[in-house]
Amino acid sequence: MDTEPAAAAILEIDLAAIVANWQALRARHAGAVGAVVKADGYGLGAAITAPALHAAGCRHFFTAHLAEAIALRPLLPGAMIAALNGPLPGEEDAYRAHDIRPVLGSLAQVEAWSGCAGRWGRRLSALLHVDTGMSRLGLAAGELAALAAEPARLGGLDLCYVMTHLAAAERPQAQSNARQLARFRAACAALPAAPTSLANSSALFLGPGYGSDLARPGAALWGINPTPGRANPMRPGFRLSARVLQVRAIAAGEGVGYNASFTAARPSRIATVAWGYADGFHRAFSNRARAFFDGRPLRLVGTVSMDLSTFDATDHPRIGPGDWLELVGPHQSADDLADQAGLSPYELLTSLGRRAARRIRGAE
Repeated sequence: MDTEPAAAAILEIDLAAIVANWQALRARHAGAVGAVVKADGYGLGAAITAPALHAAGCRHFFTAHLAEAIALRPLLPGAMIAALNGPLPGEEDAYRAHDIRPVLGSLAQVEAWSGCAGRWGRRLSALLHVDTGMSRLGLAAGELAALAAEPARLGGLDLCYVMTHLAAAERPQAQSNARQLARFRAACAALPAAPTSLANSSALFLGPGYGSDLARPGAALWGINPTPGRANPMRPGFRLSARVLQVRAIAAGEGVGYNASFTAARPSRIATVAWGYADGFHRAFSNRARAFFDGRPLRLVGTVSMDLSTFDATDHPRIGPGDWLELVGPHQSADDLADQAGLSPYELLTSLGRRAARRIRGAE
């Protein structure tokens, strides 16, 4: 007897599409193309997606935190895994023990890692992060100048890549792109010669001038559009569906959900779905989002609650308990859904809760 509970929501991950997206990006770039799999592979599961990319030939992976990198190390033999946030004091031994490349973004981190090279009696590999306009992580202009004036500070280190991150790559007309590119080239010229890493997903579509020895796409791998406002060149990497729990008839004038933020203007049928803000379906979707059934849209009505959302099924007489509503799929992309709440599709993906059943479609 099957005692497993029925799924209330399904997140279907298409590994074949994800691999195809990586291959398409690799075809655009003269240098190597890695994969940014931070935040648990943007919510899709790094332990699922990263090995599929590795099997396809990807050999460079990026996480945000050291713990994320350590968890992936047994799954990615022979690959470079780098932690973008850089080493915190006291983490150096863990980087060495698990063969994780640190991304050094300050003089203090450079000096600490160089000191480890001296203590351990061996040269250590690292990436050097230069800030060219994000004002987050990376060597600031003064630190870069100091390092350029005293390259001996890099003693004992092998720079596998010098990298930076573009602030507005998804906006081709942004003047900051060219400005950051010029700053990056100047920084690389001032430092000891090393391979470079520049392009994120969107920068791969800015033209050959933004090429480097290693690109670092992330969201585009999963099918998020790297060229907003234009046709999406990537294949959808996942689908998301939620199940109808109940359908009820309400009279005109009746309210729906907390604080009755929606009032029916006509006799209506309301479909309650097992998907709420605890699952990453933000309250910002309230009275704004839509789902699809049989290729036709339904409007979300009322306020999204922790575990439930309500949709107007009045014009869908066939919908009943147990049916599935498409939230992301053939009729609505992740970019489309996110836009309905004024969110980034990155927020949508990385907010996905763990209650959806994961279904994996294998790589080709």
